[in-house]
Amino acid sequence: MFVARYRKIFFALSIFITLAAIGAMIVFGFNIGIDFKGGSLLEVSYGDVKTDSGLALVRPTLESVQQKINGLGLGGYSVRPSSEDHFIVRTREISPAEKRDVLTALSVDGVAPTEERFNSIGPVVGKELRNKAFVAIVVVIIAIVLFVTFAFRKVSEPVSSWKYGFVTILALVHDVIVPTGAFIAFAHFFGGEIDVLFVTAILAILGYSVHDTIVVFDRVRENLRVNKESHIEEHFETTVGKSVNQTFTRSINTSLTIFIVLAVLYFMGGAVTKNFSFLLLVGVIIGTYSSIFLASPLLI
Repeated sequence: MFVARYRKIFFALSIFITLAAIGAMIVFGFNIGIDFKGGSLLEVSYGDVKTDSGLALVRPTLESVQQKINGLGLGGYSVRPSSEDHFIVRTREISPAEKRDVLTALSVDGVAPTEERFNSIGPVVGKELRNKAFVAIVVVIIAIVLFVTFAFRKVSEPVSSWKYGFVTILALVHDVIVPTGAFIAFAHFFGGEIDVLFVTAILAILGYSVHDTIVVFDRVRENLRVNKESHIEEHFETTVGKSVNQTFTRSINTSLTIFIVLAVLYFMGGAVTKNFSFLLLVGVIIGTYSSIFLASPLLI
């Protein structure tokens, strides 16, 4: 199949997009959310608030809001417009009195906006969550590799079972770096931060990616068994190419189904799930790509 024949092209493409993702991380940096560094997040909306004239409250300009908050002495903060009539304010951990002052600063002609959500996390809790998130990702990767190695323990020719696990590691690293870089670039231009939902999406991507990879590897194992029982001498590259060809339609159809669901969630869902669904969209595309065009050629 062309995947095996032109594997050097796919290797080059994978290296290019991986380096581009790493470049995005270096250039734009990691915008860590309050989930991991501590602080307060306040989101307000204006469209549902009616004024005395019966009209909906119009969101003030970003500059006017920043001028009012500057006088509150909160230190470093950020105000970001969200959708058409929302503001998201991120600050250090604030008290209830300071929160009321922020709401006053966000008011228009004395009319306060609607408070959509307010989260406050201390720095100790944020650090603990960050450590647990890192441990969770590492544990998942180790568990996946051990499972793949165990599942293919009886496969020793022409590729040892541990090499299936090693290829899986490379594919998983690829599938974490590329979506992360894409999300950082997306967050830089459209707003977003690395929070608990980000870690949840990465874990889901890891699970999806290895699931798709195992389907291809299992077909390789099955074809090797059939060849051995039938005394068929076949080059390993041919076996892998045939296995990819047999699972190609299934992989694309499954990914397309998930892609449609996530696309609907991205365009029709709320602002809270927008970044989450975007990261999953990229992860599904990259996970499908790596299973077919990276993991299988690497096995060869």
